[in-house]
Amino acid sequence: MRLERLNYNKIKIFLSLDDLSERGLTKEDIWKDSLKWHQLFNDMLEEASIEYGMEIHGSVAVEIFSMHAQGMIMIVTMEEQGDEDLLEEDGFIEMQVIMNRDEEILYELMEFEHAIQLAKGLANLSIKNGSLYSMGNKYYFHFAGHSADESQRLTAILGEFGQPSMISIHVLEEYGKAVLKDCAVEKLVHFFV
Repeated sequence: MRLERLNYNKIKIFLSLDDLSERGLTKEDIWKDSLKWHQLFNDMLEEASIEYGMEIHGSVAVEIFSMHAQGMIMIVTMEEQGDEDLLEEDGFIEMQVIMNRDEEILYELMEFEHAIQLAKGLANLSIKNGSLYSMGNKYYFHFAGHSADESQRLTAILGEFGQPSMISIHVLEEYGKAVLKDCAVEKLVHFFV
């Protein structure tokens, strides 16, 4: 689990599939109103409160972005409440959950050489598409529109060369540089292998 403070009342939490399985949960458990899910959510809020010194009480809005085979990103926004709010005294946190299933895969690589080796491995699986971005001395491979089976194969290989990205494709498109759009795997193999 990784935490990132976005502003004074908003945090981003990244949970990998391993984080979920260690706690006996799956992504589908979010749809259920299970005790395990509530315990995990309370643990995350407690850790964020300790790490960032945030007072978390009252109502929170939670946006969950499910990254098909990587895990999920949660954006938690603490809504400011007046003194009339009695939720804190009762020890309850009101939660509004918004789900967004994202079939995109975005991985962060530390070196360009990793991108070349990754492309070589993906080409062996007949995967030729993907886009390569750079930002802040790191490289990012982005894939979209794959089936569940292809996504699992992709993340298995991507995990050997990098890690799931904490930033979104929208941030990369805005602030990063597109090195190779669309057929990145095919182009990397053609020019470097």
